[in-house]
Amino acid sequence: MSEPAERAQKLDAVDELAGKRAEFVLDDVVYLDGNSLGALPAVVPGRVEDVVRRQWGELRIRSWEESGWWTAPERIGDRISPLVGAAPGQIVVGDSTSVNVLKALVGAVRMAGEGRDELLVDATTFPTDGYIAESAARMTGRTLRPVAPADVPGALGDRTAAVLLNHVDYRTGRLHDLPGLTAAVRAAGAVAVWDLCHSAGALPVGLDEHGVDLAVGCTYKYLNGGPGSPAYLYVRRELQDRFDSPLPGWNSHAEPFGMRTGYEPAPGALRGRVGTPDILSMLALEAALEVWDGVTVEAVRAKSLALTDFFLECVAAYVPEGRVECVTPLPHEERGSQIALRSDDAGDVMKRLIERGVVGDFRAPDVLRFGFTPLYVGFADVERAARVLGQTLA
Repeated sequence: MSEPAERAQKLDAVDELAGKRAEFVLDDVVYLDGNSLGALPAVVPGRVEDVVRRQWGELRIRSWEESGWWTAPERIGDRISPLVGAAPGQIVVGDSTSVNVLKALVGAVRMAGEGRDELLVDATTFPTDGYIAESAARMTGRTLRPVAPADVPGALGDRTAAVLLNHVDYRTGRLHDLPGLTAAVRAAGAVAVWDLCHSAGALPVGLDEHGVDLAVGCTYKYLNGGPGSPAYLYVRRELQDRFDSPLPGWNSHAEPFGMRTGYEPAPGALRGRVGTPDILSMLALEAALEVWDGVTVEAVRAKSLALTDFFLECVAAYVPEGRVECVTPLPHEERGSQIALRSDDAGDVMKRLIERGVVGDFRAPDVLRFGFTPLYVGFADVERAARVLGQTLA
């Protein structure tokens, strides 16, 4: 047995999260793509069957009240809250990330006031955030300026209405300085909007602690909610009575069944709701979140850093020198829960890795991306992935 393999055995033996692996549906594949789609929690299929057969099939419309369908968006939001450092009553679940980015950005501009006519957006952002930001700028009559996250403090001014930033860069895994950038944005009188898609469930976020104004995120990555599971919107409690959503649907009305012709927003985070909740996927997500029982985000973060450190050590041991280049920052404070390696033939390499039972993903033009979900990825998985990568590149 190689030295890295021996180390992997020892690390797995003392891993306090190792038992969580049994709560997922897994096989002998090394699954390192949980940063795109999390693995299936074992409790979900039975819960979904109950939702379909009993709650829908037998109770039918009674389930809106008797099965708690109506209150699911805020109830599940409160389940997500501790994972992103938020007190209850500030997160509502529903719609897609893109829709929630639109709500947050337009709502942010409306809170900022008429005198501020510029939106800043992360120049390295995931494409949909950029598309939505451009549309939000057109809708609100503002101009849009892409800025690298590190350059945001110097770009802020009296004209800045809102800033949209990604907590973790989806390509490189770079972790941006949420506390520092949020403080700079708020000091300039602007509204800070964060996309947490690649950080929630992988590392501490601290929304309340750091004074984040608005945040959005998906639930199908590290939160394991399933393909297309609903996203969420966070509105800081102090801003809730000022949050003016551009999508004032009947579900966010103060009296949704009053069928009023005029719109009056519901109190609190509920004004982030829009239309009828997508119950099947929402309740699958609620079941999936049960794997977090007894788990702290701090423990997840500690294991995440240990996994990514160990992966880099194994890559150095197994991969021929010069075949890959790590584009993920090495300092812990700048790293999310993924490792991105640059390789000229990355697309072909990833296909061959998948054929050999190691699943990551490829990002054009030359990036191999490996995501580490601490709830079900172990150190033996990491050693095997690096060993197979080395064999593939040899």
